[in-house]
Amino acid sequence: MSACTTPDATVTPQVPPATWQGSESASPVTLSARAADHIAKYIAKRGKGIGIRLGVKTSGCSGMAYKLEFADAAEPEDHIFDSNGIKVLVDPRSLPYLAGTELDYAREGLNEGFKFNNPNVKDACGCGESFNT
Repeated sequence: MSACTTPDATVTPQVPPATWQGSESASPVTLSARAADHIAKYIAKRGKGIGIRLGVKTSGCSGMAYKLEFADAAEPEDHIFDSNGIKVLVDPRSLPYLAGTELDYAREGLNEGFKFNNPNVKDACGCGESFNT
C-alpha cells in the first residue's frame, strides 16, 4: 500500500479548473529541451512513433495522476502541440488539467525521470503520485 492510500479513501472526480475556457484558448503543453532530447532518442531507439501522449486519470488520494506514453498515431480528437521538434498529443478530457504544463526530464542523484511542471496543480499527495486542481 502506498503512503497516500488509505483503505476507506474515496476519490472525488475532478472538474476542470475554474479558469478553463475550452480548447480554443488552451495554453500549449510544452517540453523542455532535455525532455525533447530524451524522447527523440527513445523514439529513434524504438524505431517508430510520432511523439508522446500525455493525459490524466482519476487515481491516488489527491484525485488525479499523470499518464505518459509514446504515441504511434494520433487520434482524431487529439490536440497536438509541437515542442522542440516533438509532437505532444493530449486528449480533450485531459487538456484542461494539462494546459500550460511543461514536461521536463531531470536527473536528481541516482534518480532520473520526467517531471511535470503544471501551473494548474493546487495540491499534491505527500508521495508525489497524485494531484488536484
